[in-house]
Amino acid sequence: MVVSREIVKKPTGNVTIFPFDERPSSLKNLQQEFALPEDRVLSPVLHKDDKVNVTLFGFSAGQEFSAHSAPTPAILYFLEGEAEVQLGEDKVSAQAGSFVHMPPMLPHGILAKSSVKMLLV
Repeated sequence: MVVSREIVKKPTGNVTIFPFDERPSSLKNLQQEFALPEDRVLSPVLHKDDKVNVTLFGFSAGQEFSAHSAPTPAILYFLEGEAEVQLGEDKVSAQAGSFVHMPPMLPHGILAKSSVKMLLV
């Protein structure tokens, strides 16, 4: 199980950030080894180098990241749960198995309808 080291307050709730030097280099089974939070968002970085950043997100039901944009393209892959995803002006439903590609600067946000596990690449 992943254990948090630092909690940072965000307008949409608590986000747990893991110090880079204490993150696991790999997890054998993201479904089993990452417990969903009860009342916040967890976001351990699984891998980061100068070409790619892989972050595992765990949202408790009702938690959200309000709309924002990023200067790089990104991929969301939903492992578990249901969420409403804002992509520009559109809102779409995502569930386990959903794959989303976002080009740079696309405004996007996520609202967890249930507890959610999601990879951000």
